[in-house]
Amino acid sequence: MSDVAAAELTDLELAAWRGFLRTHAELFKALDAELDAAHRLPLTTYEVLISLLHAPGRRLRMAELASRMLLSRSGVTRLVDRLERDGLLRREECADDGRGLFAVLTDEGERALAAARPTHLAGVRRRFLDRLSDDDQRTLARIWDLIRAD
Repeated sequence: MSDVAAAELTDLELAAWRGFLRTHAELFKALDAELDAAHRLPLTTYEVLISLLHAPGRRLRMAELASRMLLSRSGVTRLVDRLERDGLLRREECADDGRGLFAVLTDEGERALAAARPTHLAGVRRRFLDRLSDDDQRTLARIWDLIRAD
């Protein structure tokens, strides 16, 4: 490991890093609380449903869903178990892979998502986007692309 890589973060680097972490945590917590209070739908559930809504055939392989949600396979399995019990999605076997499973958005899941979406979008705008100019948003979008480039 190089000396630069092992060096402590500068005050500026630390402020940028901690600011990102703190802002993400605070936004997630606030948006989660709003969705849960208004619709009994946690943010993780919302993210699963919106991912399925935009997927071809409203379905994703469980492994793909786990990677999109940044959850372990066991974590996504537990979440899908609950969402299936609630009727928001169902599992389907993969025709080309007998071991694989798809998570599929149900009509009930789509209705729950449609009801919650205005609350979520209003919260995202109020708590994040409305605080940024168009130039700020373009800059952040460019920064996220730079960071994800690896």
